[in-house]
Amino acid sequence: DLIGVDTARTVLEAMYASSGDRLHAPAPILGHLAEAGLTGQKSGRGFYTYAEAGSSTIVRDAQTPPDGAGLAEGRPVAKVGVAGSGTMASGIAQVFAQAGFAVVLAARSQEKASAAKAAIGKSLDRAVSKGRLTAENAAQTLERISPVGSLDAFADVDLAVEAVAEDLAVKQELFAALDKVCRPGAVLATTTSSLPVIAIARVTSRPQDVIGMHFFNPAPAMKLVEVVRTVLTADDVHATVREICVKVRKHPVDCGDRAGFIVNALLFPYLNNAVKMVEQHYASLDDIDAAMRLGGGYPMGPFELLDVVGLDVSLAIEKVLHKEFRDPGLAPSPLLEHLVAAGCLGRKTGRGFREYARR
Repeated sequence: DLIGVDTARTVLEAMYASSGDRLHAPAPILGHLAEAGLTGQKSGRGFYTYAEAGSSTIVRDAQTPPDGAGLAEGRPVAKVGVAGSGTMASGIAQVFAQAGFAVVLAARSQEKASAAKAAIGKSLDRAVSKGRLTAENAAQTLERISPVGSLDAFADVDLAVEAVAEDLAVKQELFAALDKVCRPGAVLATTTSSLPVIAIARVTSRPQDVIGMHFFNPAPAMKLVEVVRTVLTADDVHATVREICVKVRKHPVDCGDRAGFIVNALLFPYLNNAVKMVEQHYASLDDIDAAMRLGGGYPMGPFELLDVVGLDVSLAIEKVLHKEFRDPGLAPSPLLEHLVAAGCLGRKTGRGFREYARR
């Protein structure tokens, strides 16, 4: 809307004419809006409705209702179970505990669960040292977390959040176990970033209680949660998760159950195209990073971001997007595949698109 719907369409038409890449072809809705004179802020209406032509003040309408409008009443949640022992699981457990919830942190062994709680303790200590949290609040947060080596402790949780490996078979196995352990009426949430939530829900006897709750890494710092409801998710389950997001000071956005949801479906084609630019010797990775930081306003360039996310994680998401949408333009870059095969996964291994000093 700020650029101008008509301007965006013209630029994309020129890019498509030059490249022939279907990813550059303007979406039909851009043409429909432009033909109707709904060109964005300059006309007073585009994807949003504005107070007047040239205004940036958004007027709520049927397409942009106030947050929470029309939601059912959610289920009560006092105790939360988090399954997993990695960075994501630890971060999510910290988020809930800091918001005052009793948290059960379950891993494959008591040792791994205790190590995950210790990692949370270090994270809280850093927050205290930076003045973001008092020592008393940090201690109270840690006390709310109970590390366990079995899912049996999830018997009385109101919300179970899965944060294990991004592998469909692994997640399905875990949800089948949660279905047996968790009480009737408990909400079962997956943090998958790209897998179909319905495929996870269908291994349970209660798919209506299953929903996607995609946190971003690092969970304590990132404010967004993608709330992904399937065709079988109950209205009160959806309402519960949105209410919980607000209570833990996150911003929920609703999206459909399709590969990549919102963020990754938009982000990873962009990242993949950046890698292809380097492959084709169109520009250097330093210059591309600088261009997107300084010209695009991004906090990180694409290669900086890829190394932070992890090249293996990025490749897995790109493969899921390519498989679902079957667009040749979404095929992962060979360079990315080669780096992953070589074990160069980004910052976590000390080398990705760039080399990093070992900690």
